[in-house]
Amino acid sequence: MPDDEGRKYPDPRADDIYAGDRRISRPDVSLPDWEVPDTAYRPIPIVWFTGAFMVQLVSICVFLFALSSQEPWLTIIMSALTTGAIAKWTWDRGMETAGTGWKVATVIMFLFNMLFAVAASNIF
Repeated sequence: MPDDEGRKYPDPRADDIYAGDRRISRPDVSLPDWEVPDTAYRPIPIVWFTGAFMVQLVSICVFLFALSSQEPWLTIIMSALTTGAIAKWTWDRGMETAGTGWKVATVIMFLFNMLFAVAASNIF
């Protein structure tokens, strides 16, 4: 049996350890390269809130400009229907499992944007 005293084994805390072309240990986490624990999608309420805000704001602005020559009530009704659809979409995406603060903030945001639609449709 050959003398093993001259063989240097890599330290997993300091060196990458490879088995062929696969890295089996990394010094920063000591996990194999195929084990990536942070890649799972974790939805967060701010994403749902921001998405709903942006979609509602754009759709209300489109209605304000497209229906500016029509009666104001038509713009308000179309904005309200769109807001209801966006609210359902937001709750189905996961807002129903979010904290109470996020739910309240989302409803307030919907109402504030609808107030903007009502005020702006009466101005035009």
